Amino acid sequence: MSANVDPAAPPPAPGTTPSTTTTPRRVGLVQTLIGTGAGNAVEWYDWAIYATFASFISTQLFSKADPSSAFLATLAIFAVGFVARPFGGFLFGWIGDRLGRRTALTLCVGLGSLGSLAIGLTPSYESIGSAASLILLIARLVQGLAHGGELPSAQTYLSEMAPASRRGYWASLIYVSGTVGILFGTLLGAVLSTVLPTSQMAAFGWRIPFILGAVLGLVALVMRARMEESEVFEAEKTASLPVVGQDGTTVTPARTGLFADLAAHWRQALQVIGLTVGVTVVYYVWGVSTPAYAINVLKIEPAGALWAGVVANLVFIVALPFWGKLSDRFGRKPVLAISGIGSAVLFFPATWLVRDTAWQLGLGMSAMLIVISASAAIVPAVYAELFPTSVRTIGVGIPYSIAVAAFGGTAAYLQAGFATWFPGAGTTAFGLYTIVLLLISAATLLTIRETKGKVLHGA
Repeated sequence: MSANVDPAAPPPAPGTTPSTTTTPRRVGLVQTLIGTGAGNAVEWYDWAIYATFASFISTQLFSKADPSSAFLATLAIFAVGFVARPFGGFLFGWIGDRLGRRTALTLCVGLGSLGSLAIGLTPSYESIGSAASLILLIARLVQGLAHGGELPSAQTYLSEMAPASRRGYWASLIYVSGTVGILFGTLLGAVLSTVLPTSQMAAFGWRIPFILGAVLGLVALVMRARMEESEVFEAEKTASLPVVGQDGTTVTPARTGLFADLAAHWRQALQVIGLTVGVTVVYYVWGVSTPAYAINVLKIEPAGALWAGVVANLVFIVALPFWGKLSDRFGRKPVLAISGIGSAVLFFPATWLVRDTAWQLGLGMSAMLIVISASAAIVPAVYAELFPTSVRTIGVGIPYSIAVAAFGGTAAYLQAGFATWFPGAGTTAFGLYTIVLLLISAATLLTIRETKGKVLHGA
């Protein structure tokens, strides 16, 4: 990214690089924030609308002979998207580290939008039989690949583009934009369900969000294609080019292979997994699945539960930049420790608070999401700061996707499953499971160095 240097500004401090003391051009800054945020919001929107309209998908793209099996098959395909994520992390991580962050981001949002369009336009089961189910499966695999590359690519790009002194604050955009995408998908579902009768929702209404998602993805693709490449990546790329020495000979800098790079940074990969396991489970529980759990298990009125979720997620959005700024001032590790330990301490009190009313649900979710937001805001920056430039995207992408698929993707299932497997003690058992994972994430902090303000150029 090009930068304008203030002629009156003092020279760079010893040991720093120009990229840490320059100010990004206004146009480039806006392109970075909007392009990164828009694409990330579309990805989270895609996942939200699939879950929201799963009941309609099951009636249209599967056989109606056994509605229960059709609905379970629809949810199983939802899970397939999580399984595909590690492969997407590898594919687009390789692209990001070899061809450029912007290239990976543009391809991710384009591929994800193609999947949305395919789902929205797939003929019904009555028209083409089991081919409808197959198309849905393929579309979700495509989206899983795209989404597996989206988050690590976006995290890496945003962290490299951010000023070192404000990287935590900038990193909060990842979950801010993602939560906006979820809220938009949820509200769109509520509006469509209110405006259209059930028969029209089943016939065509459920397709509208997917087609709209494809359009929004196309807009995000154009935005990303116009973004500037990360200056950190460009510097790394230039450093690897052949140079002509004073004697006229050409010297090609030595560069290790991708797999060798990954093997050399296995410790950082394990640290990403350790930092992720706690926050991904507690976030999916309190930020995504708790309203549905409250409706189905606690019998809280659906409209009230959904609005409680909306309010809590708005609180989450407001809290994220606050924690990002605190991490830029006081360090990443103290903020992560507050989040992990705070979430563990509050888990059972918040669970006990939520009984049979929407206001209890909203208060419990809001309290948990405030402490969860401390981790969510800054882990994108922390992940990027753990790895060198040459392997930053794929180094984050693979372990992060594995952790999310194994722990985040199974959170809602285990929450319901514990209630079945341990009658009368299911809530306690699942709470203990979550707290153990949160403590693992907190313990992982002991293995990493403080990375606040770390210069990524040349790292």
